[in-house]
Amino acid sequence: MSDKIKEALDYVIENKKIKTVFQPIVSLRDGSIYGHEALSRITCESEIKNPDMLFSAAIKYNCLWQLELLCRTKALEAAFIFMIPPYSKKLFINVNPCTMHDETFKSGFTKEFLKQYNIDPKSIIFEITERNVITDISSFKSTISYYKNQDYSIAIDDAGSGYSGLNLISDVNPHFIKLDMNLIRGISKDRLKFSLVKGMVEFSKASNISIIAEGIETLDELETIINLGVQYGQGYYFQKPEEEIRDIDNSVLKSIIEINSRKNHISNGVTSNIYIKNLAKAAYVVSPDEKVNIVYENIIRNDDCQGLCVVNNDKPIGIVTKEKIALKLSGNYGYSLYKNKCISDIMDKEFLNVEHDTPINIVSNSAMERNNDKLYDLIVVTENNKFIGTVTIKDLLQKTTELEVSAAKHQNPLSGLPGNIVIEQTLNQVLLNFSEYSVAYLDIDNFKAYNDVYGFEKGDRVIKLLSDVLRKHSDDFHFIGHVGGDDFVIVVDKCVCSKYFENIKNKKRRL
Repeated sequence: MSDKIKEALDYVIENKKIKTVFQPIVSLRDGSIYGHEALSRITCESEIKNPDMLFSAAIKYNCLWQLELLCRTKALEAAFIFMIPPYSKKLFINVNPCTMHDETFKSGFTKEFLKQYNIDPKSIIFEITERNVITDISSFKSTISYYKNQDYSIAIDDAGSGYSGLNLISDVNPHFIKLDMNLIRGISKDRLKFSLVKGMVEFSKASNISIIAEGIETLDELETIINLGVQYGQGYYFQKPEEEIRDIDNSVLKSIIEINSRKNHISNGVTSNIYIKNLAKAAYVVSPDEKVNIVYENIIRNDDCQGLCVVNNDKPIGIVTKEKIALKLSGNYGYSLYKNKCISDIMDKEFLNVEHDTPINIVSNSAMERNNDKLYDLIVVTENNKFIGTVTIKDLLQKTTELEVSAAKHQNPLSGLPGNIVIEQTLNQVLLNFSEYSVAYLDIDNFKAYNDVYGFEKGDRVIKLLSDVLRKHSDDFHFIGHVGGDDFVIVVDKCVCSKYFENIKNKKRRL
């Protein structure tokens, strides 16, 4: 068998039976394509069944250099063909650390080599996998420095798949860390994975290293990753590896923008102006004539399902919680008595139902005012009386706490308006998403002289008065922020001139 593998390997390399497919790496802020990972595929029938087997054979038979040279060349040729030169994105190329350290690689992968493909070294990111063993770390660090000085970037691939990842990250100090797909798979339902990735995001902020989440396959995973603050994503949800380079689907782009919009709305506000619809999630629903035993089996099989909503013609008419249906079917005769009944016979018809535009602080108060036996029941969210989702008490309390902490951290303590961090986030957002907008910088004339004569306490009262006046005009503005002192920033979602603010100045004079 080993002779056949060796023959197959030689045939692939000698006849260049390799093609390159590309998978996009997407910005999780605006959905733009940041770059592509170049992946190699065999183009002939072979004893070698997949890329992992191919590269393992190349290592075993000392052909790694020849194989990687072939793969890199094919990747550059394909990038040159499918992108309008010069290559306008980042090209991520997998490199074995042993090959990268080889002097032949250094002499071969030069700026002159890239010139024939009209590609700048700044567009190349070498992906070094954590799973490959690095025996001489001192020499390897020297090699990394060499490539960084040549304007190449470095990414640590498969972070989280091995046991030496933190040491490797510390030694290499890469530009990117690609989180292994096993960390991302099911992260929306796995608190440990959630906490690990959250920690990596905090690390990335402190170290100025960008995070790329690999293996994103579902909307839930995407939303969790975006809410955690991961900068880039890759996976089948965006696009499978393909020979041609193309844009991601509009539906995927829309998902990214909508999730960011919800995230920005939640993180930049307080509980009194965040609507419950931002927390609502699609829930397991059943029709009123569904049999009790079927509903029970579905709830029990799903560990994450705490209950469901009974919906008739898009309108919620009752809820069933896991705890209460289990209690109903317990005992000597419970299951026999109820299993063939319709779920409408045992559902709870008295449930908390709120419209989508209800502020979450009001929802929280209403939920806490329920009787003890209903305290942890699902909250049903509707829009024009039509069911759109449910909110659990856990999610409601967690988000309320996060918002209060965020408010303390990001709001100006004097005015209660968003401070500098949120101002910067908002300006970045309008730069990306608004076709027309205006930014006004406001302050109070002669405020320092007033402060010097009448004191800081009265000066603070004037600042608070101005913030109150701006709030009264909040319907005219997209955003109001307080830089500090008597300085404020206003964003208007259209083009305006200074005359637009005359009403505010007149209002101040009347006050």
